[in-house]
Amino acid sequence: MLQPLIVRHLGMTDFEETWHAMQRFTANRTSNTPDELWLTEHSPVYTLGLNRKNVRLPTEADIPLALTDRGGKITYHGPGQLIIYALLDLKRYHLNVRKLVSLLENSVIDLLAKYGVNAVAKADAPGVYVHEAKIASLGLRIKNNCCYHGLSLNIDMDLKPFAAIDPCGYVGLKVTQTKDLGVDVNLQSAGELFVTILNNRLGFHVDAL
Repeated sequence: MLQPLIVRHLGMTDFEETWHAMQRFTANRTSNTPDELWLTEHSPVYTLGLNRKNVRLPTEADIPLALTDRGGKITYHGPGQLIIYALLDLKRYHLNVRKLVSLLENSVIDLLAKYGVNAVAKADAPGVYVHEAKIASLGLRIKNNCCYHGLSLNIDMDLKPFAAIDPCGYVGLKVTQTKDLGVDVNLQSAGELFVTILNNRLGFHVDAL
C-alpha cells in the first residue's frame, strides 16, 4: 500500500549540492524506495536547463550560473522563494510527464486559491501565472520513470535578478510573488499547504492544515 510522501525540510541550501543529492537519490533508489518531497530555498543562483538554444545569459556577474540537467531554459532562484523538489516514481501513480506537470501546476493553483488568488496554467508554457505574470516555474528530469527537480514558487524575494534574463526563455515575461499580491504567507506555511494538497491529489487524504 502506498504511503504519503516523505517530506524533508532542508532550509537554505546550495543549489548544486542539492541537485547532486537528487541525482544520487534517484540513481540509488529501488522499486521499494519511498517517494520524497524536499522543501528548500536557495542562495542566489541562475539555473539553465537543457533547452539552451537562443537563451539570453544573465548580466548579473555577481550571481553564479549553474548548467543543470532539468528541462526548460533559464530561471532564477533566491532567498524568499519556495523550492519544492519532487522525487517520485511515476509508475506508482500512473503518471506520464504531462500528467505530472499538470499535477504540480494544479497543486500550486489550489494553494493560491486558498488565499483568494486566481491563478492559471498554460498548455504551451509550463508554470503558474497570475494576470499573465509568472509566479511558479517548473523544471523536471525523468530517469528510469522516476523524476527529480520540481518547482519554485515566488513568495517574498528580490525579483530584480529576473530582469537580467528572459525568464524560462520568454522575452518580456513578467514575474510576480505572493507578497506583491497581498497574500500574507511565509515559506513554511506555503510549503506545508502544498504538501497537503499534493498528497490529497495523489489520493492519500492527508488532513488539511
